[in-house]
Amino acid sequence: MAKISIAVAIAWSLAPLMPGTAKDFPYYAPLGALLSMHPTLMRSLRSGVQILAGVLIGIVLAGIVLIVSEPTVWTLSFAVGLGTLIGGMKWMGVGGEYVPITALFVLIIGGPDADGYSIGYATQICLGIVVGLAVNLLIVPPLAIRPARERLSGFRKNLATHVTEIGEALVERWPPAHDEWATQGEALNAAARRVRTAVQTADESRKGNPRAWFNRANLDADYDALLALENVTFHIRNLTEVLAGMVWGKPIPLELPHELRPILSAALHAVAEAISVGVDDPRQPQFLDQAGVAVESVLRAMQQEIDVGAGSLSPTAAIVIDLQRILMALRPGTEQGSAPAPRRNR
Repeated sequence: MAKISIAVAIAWSLAPLMPGTAKDFPYYAPLGALLSMHPTLMRSLRSGVQILAGVLIGIVLAGIVLIVSEPTVWTLSFAVGLGTLIGGMKWMGVGGEYVPITALFVLIIGGPDADGYSIGYATQICLGIVVGLAVNLLIVPPLAIRPARERLSGFRKNLATHVTEIGEALVERWPPAHDEWATQGEALNAAARRVRTAVQTADESRKGNPRAWFNRANLDADYDALLALENVTFHIRNLTEVLAGMVWGKPIPLELPHELRPILSAALHAVAEAISVGVDDPRQPQFLDQAGVAVESVLRAMQQEIDVGAGSLSPTAAIVIDLQRILMALRPGTEQGSAPAPRRNR
């Protein structure tokens, strides 16, 4: 990445100009610049502060050891162990790992000149972090809004494709030849996590970014869409497991009357079409209404099966409930059901 190279070069050039003993340790300035470079300004600032805090705490820890005793196997082990314990605290973030490392460096490399080494080490690391932040600010990082929305759109299409494949399987000769849909539950969850990360990164990329002054994009609608698709994913996993039990008898043997397969397949196709369009698509209300009618048709067909003495239709009813919850999650302004995760990470 060009910005990293520029930041490292500037830090290395400025390092020998630092006063006092700091100029004897110029190699730590490029390290600080490298560690502070991240895709977003806020992440760079946060990591820079955390790393500097870790370095300072490590220096203090090593200083306490030197005041009490000389560096030995036992004091080194104590310093590293305590530094690791302190660094493991949640608030330390990425700076946690630098607590034991700094303490070890000061005790071993600093040796008799631990004071000078500590000052030089902390000063040059701080210089590198400042240079990295400055470069990241002057060469403004791009907003990550478009990639996040593209990933969100792709996830929506994947969910629609998955439901379509299930609908196609219901009208094939049983057991269906295509069974990939039955094993994609965890893959759908993983895709949902990646999309959430992308949306959160896009939100973070706006903070402190001058580009955001000219791009007033509001991600609230994207968070709403993400939440809806996460709920949709949950219900798709449920109905997938039920249908797999109907087809192969695993993990639980279930029954789907032959007469209900075509109409349930049609309902799945209609729901897939409703999933495939976003809230900004003017066709969405129409697709949602059509899908609702298709699901109601399944309910009427189930009632007819009960009237002629059909066996248990509980599994089919479970699928219908999942389809209804999917449509509810997709309708703007309706109760979304249980939210899998908070909308934003603050």
